[in-house]
Amino acid sequence: MARKQSDYLAALLSDEAPQSTEAPPAPPERGSDRLRGTTLLGRESALARVASGEVRQVTQLLLDPARVRIWPGNARSYAHLTEASCRELVDSIIAEGGQKVPAVVRRVEGDAAHDYEVIAGTRRHWSISWLRAHSYPDMMFVAQVATLDDEAAFRLADLENRARADVSDLERARNYAAALKTHYGNHASRMAERLKLSKGWLSKMLRVAALPDPIVAAFASPGDVQLKGGYALAQALDDRADAAVIGGEAKVLVREQQHRRDKGLPPIPPADVLRRLIDAPKRGQEKKDRFVWTTPHGRVAVTAQTINRQGVTLRLHAGSGLGHDDMVEMVRKALIELDGHGRGLQR
Repeated sequence: MARKQSDYLAALLSDEAPQSTEAPPAPPERGSDRLRGTTLLGRESALARVASGEVRQVTQLLLDPARVRIWPGNARSYAHLTEASCRELVDSIIAEGGQKVPAVVRRVEGDAAHDYEVIAGTRRHWSISWLRAHSYPDMMFVAQVATLDDEAAFRLADLENRARADVSDLERARNYAAALKTHYGNHASRMAERLKLSKGWLSKMLRVAALPDPIVAAFASPGDVQLKGGYALAQALDDRADAAVIGGEAKVLVREQQHRRDKGLPPIPPADVLRRLIDAPKRGQEKKDRFVWTTPHGRVAVTAQTINRQGVTLRLHAGSGLGHDDMVEMVRKALIELDGHGRGLQR
């Protein structure tokens, strides 16, 4: 049964909103007074700020979590939540006799199985659902109902996730990439302004979001892909030939990770995975002059200097003895051969 309360979100609207120009600071250590006080209040204040002017109704409900779905615009992967990852929250809910911090939900229409969807509070939803299935059938999901459009819901969910260490950089990056198209018309500058993020930081996150799944699979968990290393890996994939070598190394790593899981061994550490992927093109070969074309007399005529997504740079060597027509034919031969190796001009 719903009961009206003083505006849980609106009561915090007077807090001033600090603007973030870089990645959010790391959360305080668990158990600290700062975590119990500043982090919680700061997060709830942030949720209120983003909803300011767009929340038209605030109602607190006690809900059956089975009737509440998860909004797909949230960065957190519900499928990856486990008893272990939510254990601290579960224990807290048990100790306090129920969920004390409400989630934020909005009503849904046209879904016979659900009445609401979670905008902020995915872990709380999972934990209450788990408790109801494990000896606490009367536990209720406590939620605030807010009327939000999708873009406001995205900003609210993003602010909540910034305070969470268990939302990985890759999850957030892919969430940003989806939102860029859905909510901001592919205008990164507008998105950065709305989210109070620096354009440079957002650009790096979007590069990480584009990492191919077969590359990400080399890591023991997608959560191991962090911004700094992920961005370096994305840059390494710019060269198509290097990308092919990195992809081959990723397949090797996937098999090694599976072998370790089967044997009950610890996974390959993320730093080692990253190093092996980035260094793969360098092992066993020199990049310079990898492709060389010579005349029938053995003189060097053409070499490939650089090959990347921006184009191919060929060096035409003096002293090869070739005339203009023969040199043009040699360049044509070089381009055809590069295409055969998957390193030709991208069209």
